[in-house]
Amino acid sequence: MHLRHLWLKDYRSYESVDLELTSGICAVLGPNGVGKSNLLEAVSYLAMLESFRGAPTDAMIRTGAAQAVVRGEVLDAQREQLIEAELLRTGRNRVLVNKQRVIRSTDLNTALRVSVFSPDDLEMVKGGPAGRRNYLDQLLVTLDPKHHGIRSEFDKSLRQRNALLKQSRGRLDEAAEFTLEVWDTKLVESGEKLADLRSELVEQLAPLVRQAYTDVASERAATELRYEAPWRPGGLADALHAVRSDELRRGLTLVGPHRDDLFLELNGMPARTHASQGEQRSIALALRLAAHRLVLEVTKTAPVLLLDDVFSELDPYRSAALLRSLPEGQTLLSTASGLPPEVVAAQEIHIASSTRRLPEMAPGHEVSG
Repeated sequence: MHLRHLWLKDYRSYESVDLELTSGICAVLGPNGVGKSNLLEAVSYLAMLESFRGAPTDAMIRTGAAQAVVRGEVLDAQREQLIEAELLRTGRNRVLVNKQRVIRSTDLNTALRVSVFSPDDLEMVKGGPAGRRNYLDQLLVTLDPKHHGIRSEFDKSLRQRNALLKQSRGRLDEAAEFTLEVWDTKLVESGEKLADLRSELVEQLAPLVRQAYTDVASERAATELRYEAPWRPGGLADALHAVRSDELRRGLTLVGPHRDDLFLELNGMPARTHASQGEQRSIALALRLAAHRLVLEVTKTAPVLLLDDVFSELDPYRSAALLRSLPEGQTLLSTASGLPPEVVAAQEIHIASSTRRLPEMAPGHEVSG
């Protein structure tokens, strides 16, 4: 998969961008704060219809503009596809693939896939379970878009059940109890499917993460992954029944996939609390690299790899090791510190602090503001 051309209009700090991109490593270079990450964010938006930085639509539209436009030309197995996204301050954003309207982000899955590495990935290791659950769920959808429906059904059932528990104020009449049983059934069905998918995914990821950690850290360590769902041995229905009184008192669902975790272990100890910062960064990179390799293995197509300012968080040794371990395919990376000496980029895009417009350029040339 190769993003061959990128056009931006009024996106973030850019008034206009017209870039022809080569395969291999494309390096976006420049000092901090000039908009390097904005280019990578725009590419990821074409694949996910959301910012990997968690930014709202309004933040991605240039100050003073009413809308932003992101367009990308993708080449995959000799098939060309044009993705066009129109981001609006008011109203619903519009996305087209080959001039056909796209409603759901999962419909883009075959047009463009990306794997994103960013400094925020450290939170997957150091932070709470929500980030690790999202990592698994996003990967499930990338591997097979139909998994989005299972997660959506679970989320809907969870919202409805929580609303009913909150409205009950600790007591259920006959009608409310019947309705709760209905939502229990739906929650159990979708929740157990989701947990099974996550657990199977973790089993697939585990050996890939171990290898990726060795590649990135250049040292062997006992890296283990485990999907933790305390309710699974007895089933979700029994677990819900066991905590019913507590749920009525607190007004929310206390057990289920929304409370599960991906447990990360390094040399027999929890990575979240016992690994050093350098080890935690290596684990975060290993998780992303393993996911990228699994998508390539399953779909037979390498996603476009986006490395956002990753080298600022790594020592030179780990930076070089990461670049050596990258799979074949297109990689777009941003860095303010420059590339390791032994790495030669196929294309360099230089951005100066005054840049607001990147003119059309061909691979192998440089652009400066």
